[in-house]
Amino acid sequence: MNLKPIIHAVLENYTLPWHDTHGVGHWARVLENGLRLAEATGAKGDVVQLFAILHDCQRVNEGTDFGHGERGAKYAAQLRGTVFDLPDEDFRLLYDACAGHTDGATTADITIHTCWDADRLDLGRVGICPDGNRLCTDAARRLIKWADGRACFGVIPEIVKAEWGIDTRGPTLFGVDDP
Repeated sequence: MNLKPIIHAVLENYTLPWHDTHGVGHWARVLENGLRLAEATGAKGDVVQLFAILHDCQRVNEGTDFGHGERGAKYAAQLRGTVFDLPDEDFRLLYDACAGHTDGATTADITIHTCWDADRLDLGRVGICPDGNRLCTDAARRLIKWADGRACFGVIPEIVKAEWGIDTRGPTLFGVDDP
Protein backbone atom coordinates (compact mmCIF):
# COMPACT_ATOMS: atom_id res chain seq x y z
CA MET A 1 0.00 0.00 0.00
CA ASN A 2 1.28 3.44 -0.93
CA LEU A 3 0.94 5.44 2.29
CA LYS A 4 2.48 8.68 1.02
CA PRO A 5 -0.76 10.27 -0.28
CA ILE A 6 -2.53 9.25 2.92
CA ILE A 7 0.23 10.77 5.06
CA HIS A 8 0.09 14.00 3.05
CA ALA A 9 -3.70 14.19 3.37
CA VAL A 10 -3.54 13.56 7.11
CA LEU A 11 -0.78 16.10 7.70
CA GLU A 12 -2.70 18.81 5.86
CA ASN A 13 -5.23 18.71 8.71
CA TYR A 14 -3.00 17.59 11.58
CA THR A 15 -3.21 20.19 14.35
CA LEU A 16 -0.20 19.15 16.45
CA PRO A 17 3.50 19.48 15.62
CA TRP A 18 4.25 16.52 13.33
CA HIS A 19 7.40 15.61 15.27
CA ASP A 20 5.80 15.35 18.75
CA THR A 21 4.86 12.31 20.81
CA HIS A 22 1.88 11.21 18.72
CA GLY A 23 3.18 12.36 15.33
CA VAL A 24 5.05 10.98 12.36
CA GLY A 25 7.79 9.10 14.24
CA HIS A 26 5.18 7.33 16.35
CA TRP A 27 3.11 6.45 13.28
CA ALA A 28 6.17 4.97 11.56
CA ARG A 29 7.19 2.90 14.60
CA VAL A 30 3.60 1.64 14.98
CA LEU A 31 3.68 0.75 11.29
CA GLU A 32 6.91 -1.23 11.64
CA ASN A 33 5.67 -2.89 14.83
CA GLY A 34 2.41 -3.78 13.11
CA LEU A 35 4.03 -5.21 10.01
CA ARG A 36 6.27 -7.44 12.12
CA LEU A 37 3.32 -8.56 14.19
CA ALA A 38 1.13 -9.18 11.13
CA GLU A 39 3.69 -11.64 9.78
CA ALA A 40 3.21 -13.71 12.94
CA THR A 41 -0.51 -13.17 13.55
CA GLY A 42 -1.87 -13.27 10.02
CA ALA A 43 -3.53 -9.86 10.48
CA LYS A 44 -4.75 -7.94 7.43
CA GLY A 45 -1.78 -5.84 6.40
CA ASP A 46 -3.69 -3.00 4.76
CA VAL A 47 -5.73 -2.47 7.93
CA VAL A 48 -2.61 -2.53 10.10
CA GLN A 49 -0.86 0.00 7.86
CA LEU A 50 -3.80 2.39 7.80
CA PHE A 51 -4.29 2.07 11.56
CA ALA A 52 -0.67 3.13 12.13
CA ILE A 53 -1.29 6.42 10.33
CA LEU A 54 -4.87 7.16 11.35
CA HIS A 55 -5.26 6.07 14.99
CA ASP A 56 -3.81 9.29 16.48
CA CYS A 57 -4.24 11.67 13.54
CA GLN A 58 -7.15 13.57 15.07
CA ARG A 59 -5.65 14.33 18.46
CA VAL A 60 -6.07 17.88 19.70
CA ASN A 61 -3.40 17.65 22.40
CA GLU A 62 -0.51 15.44 23.49
CA GLY A 63 -2.04 14.63 26.88
CA THR A 64 -5.26 12.89 27.76
CA ASP A 65 -7.42 13.41 24.71
CA PHE A 66 -10.70 11.62 25.20
CA GLY A 67 -12.41 10.69 21.97
CA HIS A 68 -9.39 11.01 19.68
CA GLY A 69 -9.66 7.36 18.59
CA GLU A 70 -13.28 7.80 17.55
CA ARG A 71 -12.38 11.05 15.77
CA GLY A 72 -9.59 9.19 13.94
CA ALA A 73 -12.04 6.47 12.91
CA LYS A 74 -14.49 9.06 11.58
CA TYR A 75 -11.69 10.81 9.71
CA ALA A 76 -10.75 7.46 8.15
CA ALA A 77 -14.35 7.24 6.90
CA GLN A 78 -13.94 10.68 5.27
CA LEU A 79 -10.71 9.62 3.54
CA ARG A 80 -12.08 6.28 2.36
CA GLY A 81 -12.76 6.35 -1.33
CA THR A 82 -10.53 9.37 -1.92
CA VAL A 83 -6.98 8.58 -0.75
CA PHE A 84 -7.51 4.90 0.10
CA ASP A 85 -10.10 2.20 -0.28
CA LEU A 86 -10.88 -0.95 1.65
CA PRO A 87 -13.61 -3.56 1.39
CA ASP A 88 -16.43 -3.02 3.91
CA GLU A 89 -15.29 -5.82 6.23
CA ASP A 90 -11.72 -4.51 6.36
CA PHE A 91 -12.90 -0.94 6.85
CA ARG A 92 -15.02 -2.04 9.82
CA LEU A 93 -11.87 -3.57 11.37
CA LEU A 94 -9.95 -0.34 10.79
CA TYR A 95 -12.75 1.76 12.22
CA ASP A 96 -13.08 -0.42 15.33
CA ALA A 97 -9.31 -0.58 15.84
CA CYS A 98 -8.97 3.22 15.71
CA ALA A 99 -12.06 3.91 17.81
CA GLY A 100 -11.12 1.40 20.53
CA HIS A 101 -7.35 1.69 20.71
CA THR A 102 -7.26 3.57 24.02
CA ASP A 103 -9.83 1.47 25.87
CA GLY A 104 -7.35 -1.11 27.17
CA ALA A 105 -9.33 -4.03 25.78
CA THR A 106 -7.60 -7.26 24.87
CA THR A 107 -10.43 -9.15 23.17
CA ALA A 108 -11.24 -8.58 19.52
CA ASP A 109 -10.44 -9.80 16.01
CA ILE A 110 -6.77 -10.74 15.42
CA THR A 111 -6.30 -7.78 13.07
CA ILE A 112 -7.59 -5.40 15.74
CA HIS A 113 -5.35 -7.12 18.33
CA THR A 114 -2.39 -6.61 16.03
CA CYS A 115 -3.19 -2.91 15.61
CA TRP A 116 -3.58 -2.34 19.33
CA ASP A 117 -0.38 -4.21 20.15
CA ALA A 118 1.57 -2.29 17.52
CA ASP A 119 0.55 0.95 19.25
CA ARG A 120 1.07 -0.35 22.80
CA LEU A 121 4.57 -1.51 21.91
CA ASP A 122 5.47 2.16 21.35
CA LEU A 123 4.61 3.32 24.87
CA GLY A 124 8.29 3.77 25.68
CA ARG A 125 8.14 7.13 23.88
CA VAL A 126 6.21 8.45 26.91
CA GLY A 127 8.26 6.58 29.53
CA ILE A 128 5.97 3.56 29.94
CA CYS A 129 7.36 0.08 29.38
CA PRO A 130 4.76 -2.09 27.62
CA ASP A 131 3.19 -4.61 30.00
CA GLY A 132 3.03 -8.09 28.47
CA ASN A 133 -0.19 -8.74 30.39
CA ARG A 134 -1.87 -5.87 28.55
CA LEU A 135 -0.82 -7.02 25.12
CA CYS A 136 -3.19 -9.12 23.06
CA THR A 137 -0.78 -11.44 21.24
CA ASP A 138 2.18 -13.65 22.03
CA ALA A 139 3.92 -12.15 19.01
CA ALA A 140 3.81 -8.72 20.68
CA ARG A 141 5.16 -10.10 23.93
CA ARG A 142 8.16 -11.41 21.99
CA LEU A 143 8.77 -7.95 20.47
CA ILE A 144 8.67 -5.89 23.68
CA LYS A 145 12.43 -5.47 24.07
CA TRP A 146 13.02 -4.54 20.40
CA ALA A 147 10.05 -2.18 20.09
CA ASP A 148 10.50 -0.56 23.50
CA GLY A 149 14.16 0.21 22.80
CA ARG A 150 13.21 1.99 19.58
CA ALA A 151 10.41 3.90 21.29
CA CYS A 152 12.51 4.98 24.28
CA PHE A 153 15.23 6.36 22.03
CA GLY A 154 12.77 8.02 19.65
CA VAL A 155 14.04 6.11 16.61
CA ILE A 156 12.58 7.60 13.44
CA PRO A 157 12.28 4.75 10.93
CA GLU A 158 13.85 5.30 7.51
CA ILE A 159 10.42 4.95 5.87
CA VAL A 160 9.60 8.48 7.04
CA LYS A 161 12.14 10.02 4.70
CA ALA A 162 12.60 7.33 2.06
CA GLU A 163 8.95 6.57 1.30
CA TRP A 164 6.90 9.35 2.86
CA GLY A 165 9.22 12.15 1.74
CA ILE A 166 9.43 13.77 5.16
CA ASP A 167 12.77 15.31 6.14
CA THR A 168 13.07 14.87 9.89
CA ARG A 169 16.26 16.93 10.14
CA GLY A 170 14.80 20.34 9.41
CA PRO A 171 12.15 22.68 10.82
CA THR A 172 9.84 22.21 7.85
CA LEU A 173 7.67 19.49 6.45
CA PHE A 174 7.36 19.23 2.66
CA GLY A 175 8.81 22.78 2.47
CA VAL A 176 6.01 24.23 4.64
CA ASP A 177 6.58 25.46 8.19
CA ASP A 178 5.67 22.85 10.77
CA PRO A 179 2.61 23.93 12.80
